[in-house]
Amino acid sequence: MIDDILEFNRRFVAERGYERYVTDKYPDKKVAVVTCMDTRLTELLPAALGLRNGDAKIIKNAGGTVLKPFSTEVRSLLVGIYELGVEDIMVIGHTDCGAQHISGPDMIEAMKARGIPEERIEACRYFDVDFDSWLCGFDSVEESVRSSVDMLRRHPLIPEDVRVWGFIIDSVTGELRAV
Repeated sequence: MIDDILEFNRRFVAERGYERYVTDKYPDKKVAVVTCMDTRLTELLPAALGLRNGDAKIIKNAGGTVLKPFSTEVRSLLVGIYELGVEDIMVIGHTDCGAQHISGPDMIEAMKARGIPEERIEACRYFDVDFDSWLCGFDSVEESVRSSVDMLRRHPLIPEDVRVWGFIIDSVTGELRAV
């Protein structure tokens, strides 16, 4: 598969396919989106929101969540705000999310089944890795979005003039619903 991707990339560059995507680093719509890495959203989410290349900063992770106030998602948002002019943040969860019901214990069992030895898992605990909070899912997409929005709205380093919004997108139709 990687060989196919690399071959496509060589043709893409040689045929100047990139030209239609040329833009700068500043988001034209001054918006950042935190959303899930779900493959159904790769093209659906920008299409459903009317976003084109250069319009927004899109930050993706498993579940589209902001779990900690000083996470990489928040770091990216702060760079977006202070360096790139972001004025609005959209947290967008989605229906039928695969990260919804994951759990630390289940993930550890999956790691062991793939050959990760117990001592390597335990070594992570030495570095204060709390698998239950780090690899957790959520019971409700609505509550997950609300929690992320609340954390960002109360964040001490996000200015009050930056608006934070919460939504759920239907992973089939693209319909957006405010939370």
